[in-house]
Amino acid sequence: MSTFRFQQFTVQQGESAMKVCTDATLFGAMAPVAGGEQVLDIGAGGGLLSLMLMQLGAAQVTAVELTESACRDAALNFAASPWCDHLEWVHQSIQDFAADCQRRYDLVISNPPFFQQHSKSRETLRNLARHSDRLPHAELVGIAARLLSESGCFYLLIPRHAVAPVTALAEAAGLFAVGRADYAGYRESQAKVTALSFRRRREMFVSRRLVIYNAPRVYSEESTRYLSPFLLRFAATT
Repeated sequence: MSTFRFQQFTVQQGESAMKVCTDATLFGAMAPVAGGEQVLDIGAGGGLLSLMLMQLGAAQVTAVELTESACRDAALNFAASPWCDHLEWVHQSIQDFAADCQRRYDLVISNPPFFQQHSKSRETLRNLARHSDRLPHAELVGIAARLLSESGCFYLLIPRHAVAPVTALAEAAGLFAVGRADYAGYRESQAKVTALSFRRRREMFVSRRLVIYNAPRVYSEESTRYLSPFLLRFAATT
C-alpha cells in the first residue's frame, strides 16, 4: 500500500522502505505531547510520527532522515498536511545534524532501526531502515541527551529485549526512565516492543502492558482510546 490515509493527514510511502504499521502508529498516538513542544524526530522516514505529533499539538517538528527516498515521501506528506508551515524535513544523518545543531528540543522521538547483528535482507533501503548499523543505540542515546532541553523528554520504541541495555546507556548519559509501555498483540501474547520515556530528573516510574487487539482486526478498548483520533475506521465514532 503506497498511501495510508488518516483522519487529518495522508502518508505517501511509495519510496519509504518501512511502511506504516500498528506499533509505530500506537507509539505516535501515545507520545507525551502536552502542547507547544519543539520536537526532533530522529529517523523520521516518511514523516508518520512527525505528522501525528503535530496533530497532538506540538508547535514545530524537525524530521531528520538519512535516506533520500524517504525524504521525498516526507516532503510530499508535510506539504499536503494542515501543518506544513510547522514541519521541517532534513536529509542528513542524525550524527551530522547533531554536530552542527545549536537548538534544544522539548521532545526527542525515535522509532530507530530494530535489528543488530541479524542477517540482512536483499533490499538495501529496507536494510537501512531495519538495522541499527548506521545508528547504534549508544550513539542514539548520546545524541538525544545532547539535544534534549533541561525539562525535555526522550521517547523511543525499541525491541523488548533491548530495554535493559538501552536504559543503562541512558542512565550513563544522564537520562532516567520515567515510563514504559510493553505492546502485546493479544492478551495471551508476549510483548515484542516497548515504548520508553526518559527525562533528566528521576521521577515516579510508570510501567504498563498494553494489549493491542482483543481479536484479529478488533482493537482493545485501551488501544482504541489512543488510535481513535487518527485512524479512519474510527472517524464515524469520534
